[in-house]
Amino acid sequence: MKNSADLIGRILIGLFFFYQAFDTMVFFDDTRDTLTNYGIHFAQDFLIVGSIILLLVGAIMVIIGYYASIGALLLFIYWFVFTLVVYSFWNDPVDVKNLHLISFMRNMALCGGLLIMVANGSKSFSVKRILHVMRLPK
Repeated sequence: MKNSADLIGRILIGLFFFYQAFDTMVFFDDTRDTLTNYGIHFAQDFLIVGSIILLLVGAIMVIIGYYASIGALLLFIYWFVFTLVVYSFWNDPVDVKNLHLISFMRNMALCGGLLIMVANGSKSFSVKRILHVMRLPK
């Protein structure tokens, strides 16, 4: 049961970040405008393409379970920085502070789940495990 739950959890988390990458690719110009609104003006195209690559690589590694710890670490780094930039509730006006605090805490909970995946890696249902079990004879 634990291995099945691990697989389902990895797929759900990976698909979430895969969707984030896809959304960023489809709305590339809107993402650039959003970066400008948040005060990030330097190397916007590089940051967007870098985040897309980071999201795709991390999500695929988590979903298939091939070095899922490294993939989860990549996703954690992206999501932690993203959360601090987007949901800086400590600078927000009072009328939206509570809403941004809730979103900030939700994203920090996702960061916690990613850190658990960094610590535990993937279980039996992973490409890494399959490759280990199916060693070719010499």
